[in-house]
Amino acid sequence: MGQHQWQQAAHALAAITVEAQPDNEPVAITGAAQGFRCIGVGTDAAVFQSGDFPQYAFKLYAEGKEDKLEAEAKVYGLIGQSPYFSTCYGRDERMLVLKFEDGPTLFDCLLQGIYVPEEAIQDVEKAREYIREIGLNPRDIHLKNIILQNGRAKLLDVSEYIKPGNDFRWEHLKKAYQEYYAIIDGKPVPFWLLDTIRKWYHHWNRYSASFEEFMRIVSNQLNYRK
Repeated sequence: MGQHQWQQAAHALAAITVEAQPDNEPVAITGAAQGFRCIGVGTDAAVFQSGDFPQYAFKLYAEGKEDKLEAEAKVYGLIGQSPYFSTCYGRDERMLVLKFEDGPTLFDCLLQGIYVPEEAIQDVEKAREYIREIGLNPRDIHLKNIILQNGRAKLLDVSEYIKPGNDFRWEHLKKAYQEYYAIIDGKPVPFWLLDTIRKWYHHWNRYSASFEEFMRIVSNQLNYRK
């Protein structure tokens, strides 16, 4: 994809505004661009795909999130080619041009009752090991940042890998998979429940003495639905 085509995409996406929201909520999108559809929404950016260039994903960052764009572009440059991550082809002041990665996120898998195999969990472990080997810090790994491709995992959104510290999001997710995934047993989980759990997790230390206590609350909700 040449620079001229990037400029065409950037010109079309100029009609779209992405705004960050408080309390870790997904971004708000206003406007539309002919030929583009939104394929993903996060807390810092929204991702669009063009019918003319379906092999690419255009990650458009919210106003005020330029630091995230810079960080993610830098991290992709350091990652290079890896089977566990996507590829960044270029950027401008508002967006990254990434390889489109097909497949449901793990969040989608829970919504649709798609089985998540142990191999996918091990792939994330290998991806994290690779990130450490190149001197970065794997963090901010959660259900919406992992996609399932033919039973294997690929990680998205690498912008926080330059930050220090461990947010324990993956450790908690892995523990929940190992100890509680059997409760779901391939059944779809309704969006309202997943979204409630997400919000609980964001604030869990305000009312829970430990992650184990948090998971007991979640487990009770899942068992209640069975």
